[in-house]
Amino acid sequence: MTNIVLVVACALVDVDGRVLICKRPQGKSLAGLWEFPGGKVEAGETPESALIREMDEELGITITQSCLAPFVFASHTYETFHLMMPLYLCRRWSGVVVAKEHEALAWVKPNALSDYEMPPADAPLVAYLRDFL
Repeated sequence: MTNIVLVVACALVDVDGRVLICKRPQGKSLAGLWEFPGGKVEAGETPESALIREMDEELGITITQSCLAPFVFASHTYETFHLMMPLYLCRRWSGVVVAKEHEALAWVKPNALSDYEMPPADAPLVAYLRDFL
């Protein structure tokens, strides 16, 4: 039986149409790869409440559920689990984005996202963002 892990991610889009990506830190799985910010949905959380919590923990920003727009999802089988990852778009938040848990942050135009090496689950989402934004 395959263990399904629910992870939620966010494409933060700034006023210039750039998307935030975060570099995974050393010591974590897939270290050095770029990803959309987010994290695991904990027991009792909705995907939206998990994303609100993760954006505060990882980036020091506050977002509200009304500013989260469900966009697309990834479904990817890794060696030891299957990942389900809804990606939300968010264009409004309060606070200044800072790397609290990541090695680096980058604001990237959608057509340049493919220049950054991403985990297998994140990479297919790039084409959707490029075509939509």
